[in-house]
Amino acid sequence: MNFASLLAIIAPVFLKVLLGSFARHVGWMKPEGDSSLLKLTLNILFPALIADSILGNPLLARPGDLWLPPLLGFALVNIGMAAVALVLKPIGLPDRSRRAGIVTAGIHNYGYLVIPIVSALFDRETLGVLFLFNVGVELGMWIIGVSVLSEHSSRNVWKLACNGPTLAIFICTALNLLRIREWTPEFILSTIHTLGRNAVPMALILTGLTAYDCIREKDTHGTHWVGLITALSARLLALPLVFLSIAKWLPMTEPLQKVIIVQAAMPAALFPIVLCKAHSADSRFSSQIAIGSTLVGLVSIPLWIRFGSGWMGHPLG
Repeated sequence: MNFASLLAIIAPVFLKVLLGSFARHVGWMKPEGDSSLLKLTLNILFPALIADSILGNPLLARPGDLWLPPLLGFALVNIGMAAVALVLKPIGLPDRSRRAGIVTAGIHNYGYLVIPIVSALFDRETLGVLFLFNVGVELGMWIIGVSVLSEHSSRNVWKLACNGPTLAIFICTALNLLRIREWTPEFILSTIHTLGRNAVPMALILTGLTAYDCIREKDTHGTHWVGLITALSARLLALPLVFLSIAKWLPMTEPLQKVIIVQAAMPAALFPIVLCKAHSADSRFSSQIAIGSTLVGLVSIPLWIRFGSGWMGHPLG
């Protein structure tokens, strides 16, 4: 699969984000409705997508295969934050900007962008492995990421980590071990499948709404250009090589290796912008990293996926 073919897969993802921004710009989507749409997406649509991907998944049917994906997810997101902290330390950023940079550039986009790409490139079973991997990423973000942003630990960390998608992953994985899909009526499976198909488009539109608001936010402190370029370089150049090296040399299944190839290509996640606002870190700097890396990602994502797939010996068809 050449660059143009990969770009054709990735471009619709960005187009849905742009449609969300356009809807905000013309006034079709008001900020007051964002919370309700987010709750619908997190508590109904994404759990349905997770159930559709995990129930009946033979790759997740053996208990011995379930521990490595979340462990790697937790390890890689913390390696990312540690690496960004190391390169930002000598720059002398204000503390609130440094903390925002560590968490934003250190946490890759593990959901809204990666899910449709994995769905397009690989099979349903690999998507299920991705969701299990994301459990570790979620825990790393809420436990380590929040502790970096706040000077003291938050009592609500575990409550926030127990969100709809995370709970759905644990529950569906347990039910899959019991082979519950074999006993589930077809009309229920069909309903779950239909709801799950709407999860990613809705999430991408919500991402566009958030991105538009961040772009429109007034810049009162200027741009830390050296810090921004350093953070973007770490996220888009150095960390992909680290992720791919781990995928290459650490023994793991082929589906998990494919998941890490796509994760390595991802830009910074957008949700840390919200975390930065909540913990009085520099949300403006956070949004610059997240949006800047996402825009560059339109070109860098297919390049890294193609390189990683060839290096791992999994040429894309």
